[in-house]
Amino acid sequence: MASKSSSKKWLPLESNPDVIAHFAHTLGLPTTIGFHDIFGFDDDLLAMIPTPTFAVLLLFPITPSSESAREKQALEIEKNGQTCSDEVFYTKQTIGNACGTIGLLHAVGNCLGEFDVNKGTYFGTFFENTKNMTPAERAAYLETDDSLETAHAGAVAAGETVVPPIDEEINLHFVALVCVDGGLYELDGRKNGPMFHGKTTKETLLKDSVPVMKQFVETAEGSVSFNAIAMAPASGW
Repeated sequence: MASKSSSKKWLPLESNPDVIAHFAHTLGLPTTIGFHDIFGFDDDLLAMIPTPTFAVLLLFPITPSSESAREKQALEIEKNGQTCSDEVFYTKQTIGNACGTIGLLHAVGNCLGEFDVNKGTYFGTFFENTKNMTPAERAAYLETDDSLETAHAGAVAAGETVVPPIDEEINLHFVALVCVDGGLYELDGRKNGPMFHGKTTKETLLKDSVPVMKQFVETAEGSVSFNAIAMAPASGW
């Protein structure tokens, strides 16, 4: 799901580690970095994820409760402000159903110091061209980015689930959780900016993300339409 400020709409990306990994590697993410299903929040299940975890992608159901929580959060930040590092890479989302790709951009864009992204790849060009833009300017850039739209469509076609009609309302949404300057940030292109969720480290990001993910579970109104994926070293790191 996405903001209605644009008439452009894509088909939704499947929350599948293999699909997202192939998509990301096509765009320029090193093949030494992979994506892994997070099967649960217990320590033994979290321990199955290779370390370090660079980012977490969470797919969650949009419900009246989750929308109410989003609005309440925005009002609290408007009233009281929040901590936010200037180093956080964030873009608004104005393209319908682009949240999976936006989540991937947020995940990779906030980890560029952790691995090398070749300047000749899509990621290399995109992050160089948009590094001094505002979140709104980045969103406008993406609306005219035919190469990313084509790559996104290819990733959608590679999924295992039936692709819904383009005009179908999708009530599922991706966010990214990242560590920047010692802070845990939730990045959602529908919101006014990054959401700060306290301190974290590269080594503890996965475990520190659990309370944030549980907040989304609490607003699901009984839905089990969740999936969490960790961006972390591929096997053989």
